[in-house]
Parts: sequence; C-alpha cells; structure tokens
Amino acid sequence: MTRDLRVAAFRPDDERMAEAVELIESLGATPVADPMLAVDPTGAVPRTDADFTILTSKTGAELAGEAGWQPTDTTLCAIGDPTADALEAEGYSVDLIPEAFSSTGLVDTLEGKCGGARVEVARSDHGSDVLTDGLNAAGAFVHETILYRLTRPDGAGESAALAAEGDLDAALFTSSLTVENFLDAAAERNVREGAIAGLNDPDTVVGVIGEPTRETAEGLGIGVDVVPDRADFSELARTAIETARSDHDR
Repeated sequence: MTRDLRVAAFRPDDERMAEAVELIESLGATPVADPMLAVDPTGAVPRTDADFTILTSKTGAELAGEAGWQPTDTTLCAIGDPTADALEAEGYSVDLIPEAFSSTGLVDTLEGKCGGARVEVARSDHGSDVLTDGLNAAGAFVHETILYRLTRPDGAGESAALAAEGDLDAALFTSSLTVENFLDAAAERNVREGAIAGLNDPDTVVGVIGEPTRETAEGLGIGVDVVPDRADFSELARTAIETARSDHDR
C-alpha cells in the first residue's frame, strides 16, 4: 500500500490556500496548510502615466482592480500566467508576458525596448532588486509602488514541527520569503535546526518556485530537490508529489 504523503503548502490563507489544499488532495496526498504569508494592503495604486506597467502577482492585480486603477496608454506586463489571468479577470488587457516567468525573464524581454521609457513596477514590499536594477541598467526611468506588505501570520510553523519530527514528506516553497518565514517560525518553536535536518532527509522532497527561491533555501542550509520549469504552483505540487511518491515506493 502506498504511504500517505504529508505535503506542506505555505500560501496565504485565502483562496490560494484553498486551491492548494484541493490540488494536493486531488493528487492523493494529505495537505499541511501552514500559511507563511499574510497580505497587508497599503492603499497605494500604480501610477497611471507610465509607458510600461509591471504587475508581479495575482494579489497586486486584484488590489489594482479593487482600487479602480485606470492606466492611460501603457504596455501592461505580467510576470507569469497567474498574474496575467488575474489582471484579465479585473478587466485589464495584458500586453506582455515574458517567456521566463521571473524578474530576469522580464528584464531580458524589455531590454532594448525600455530605454528612456517610464516604467512603473507595482508589487509587494519584498520584491526582488533584480527587476528594478535590471530595468535601470537598461536605461528605463523606474518608479516602484508598494501595493501591499507581506508579513508572517501568528501561529505559523506546524509544518516546521512536523519536519523536525520526520513526519513531513514534501514542502512547497513559492518564494524566498516563505523559506525565511518557515525558518523564523521554526526558530520560535525552538526546532529550527531540527526542521532543516528534516527537510534535508533523503525521504523528504523540497520543491521551490524559481531560482531565487532555490538560492535562498540553499543559502540557509536547505537542499532543494525540485524546481519546475514553469513558475506555477500546480506544476510545483505535481512534480514534488510525484517525486516523493517515487522515493517512498522504491
């Protein structure tokens, strides 16, 4: 009989976590819902006069729509299909999605097009400098608007305790901040070293979205087993669970 797999997801405690739980269950695993991010809107809205406007997340797209943001003649860019889908659901027309769903991918796409242009970057307070530095280097005039702040919810860390006890089979990190908050939550429970050891156990699969998240995890002592080709939670979950099941069925 195939062992029941415990899989930790760290998405915000909203429809994203509900969707993550449903997906993990549909894949025959037991979800450990342990939100590591909470969204605190700032009330700010993107500028309306930029030549290029960049949204980097589903949350940012929804907040822009809720605020009634109405840009003028801008090229609207989304990092990734989920962000593009959210923008379109809010009634916006997306003009550009980089082939590589990352800050580096967008910089590569805009390089040679944005010299001398006004570029608005609307995102969270934990956005990567790779995007803004890269656009500045490409000759753009970059303005950043912080739409929301990301904080760690009180009580987070159930998954860290499970990892420290050897009872976690997979962990699905979606950003560098989820890794950092996981370890901070583990430290609050006095299980930081144990949680790292548990994640590094050969029977535990660590999956991350994107190379920046991999670099953060590995820099903090966590080995990474899975990085999907697309920056998509569904692909992350499927690949990590398939890998974990294969490991346990050996």
